[in-house]
Amino acid sequence: MSSFNSDESGLLNVVDGRTNLAGSNRMEILLFSLGTGETFGINVFKVREVCTAPFITRTPNMPIGVEGLISLRGNVIPVLSLAKILGLAQPGAPLGGSMMVTEYSKRTLGFLVDSVDRIIRVEWDKVRAPDNISSNVQSYITAITELPDGKLVSIVDVETVLATTFGDAVVGNIAPIAGGHEYDIFFVDDSGVARRKIAEVLDKLGVKHKHAINGLEAWTRLQGIAGHAQQCGRQVGEELDLILVDAEMPEMDGYVLTRNIKADPRFNGIPVVMHSSLSSEANRAMGKQVGVDAYVAKFDADALADTLRPLLSKGH
Repeated sequence: MSSFNSDESGLLNVVDGRTNLAGSNRMEILLFSLGTGETFGINVFKVREVCTAPFITRTPNMPIGVEGLISLRGNVIPVLSLAKILGLAQPGAPLGGSMMVTEYSKRTLGFLVDSVDRIIRVEWDKVRAPDNISSNVQSYITAITELPDGKLVSIVDVETVLATTFGDAVVGNIAPIAGGHEYDIFFVDDSGVARRKIAEVLDKLGVKHKHAINGLEAWTRLQGIAGHAQQCGRQVGEELDLILVDAEMPEMDGYVLTRNIKADPRFNGIPVVMHSSLSSEANRAMGKQVGVDAYVAKFDADALADTLRPLLSKGH
């Protein structure tokens, strides 16, 4: 994705070269308001376009927060009120004048917001885990960052919005791997929903696993594992069979984390799989650029299991 369509007075200009952000530990955030005076953000990679809120066809029996359906270039997509889902909507307040069309986890959704502001570029190391924000909103916020003027931006965890609104992706029957208890997987994801689902898949495969909740924590712990293995005169591959990384994470993104792992000879031979809700070809290309061994889109439990099986058995 290298451009936006927007009829909001040229607010979003074409931004080329987004793929060059891979491995630079920076992300671009689209800032928006829900009419509360707070500033929210969403990763630009997840936004396909921004437009004025369209006419929405009301549909019965929709989940709370889903206002109805629209037809967008031949596709029927659900439209969600972000203010309602985050519990910030005032009774009788208008739904919002702008709509962000998002694409992630193989779903296209419309998010109604009060207004859309601008795109900013931030360093992932300036993005931190959320704290001190109201509890009903906190579960939907994956991270916060600060603007130069000191204003805080709450970055919305769209995976949680998706899971809360439409229900968790169901993990069906997954056959265990023969001798699965001999395998050790390390995974990292900043979304609590995603960590729960990954752990469920790994449990069904019968493999051992440990995890971190952001890229920097993952890198620190991986270096600890490698250092401990060296002290014991062992190869890291004897302690760890596979590393599963999320793409976007606070403090260090998955691209930089992968590059660090691939540049450290102690991790030679340990496959790195990127697991991301950013399913576009550009993101696959970015993963390839930093050396990931496989790329799997969230959240498809079978696809994740099928990606891990051959990589694990290859190492034994």
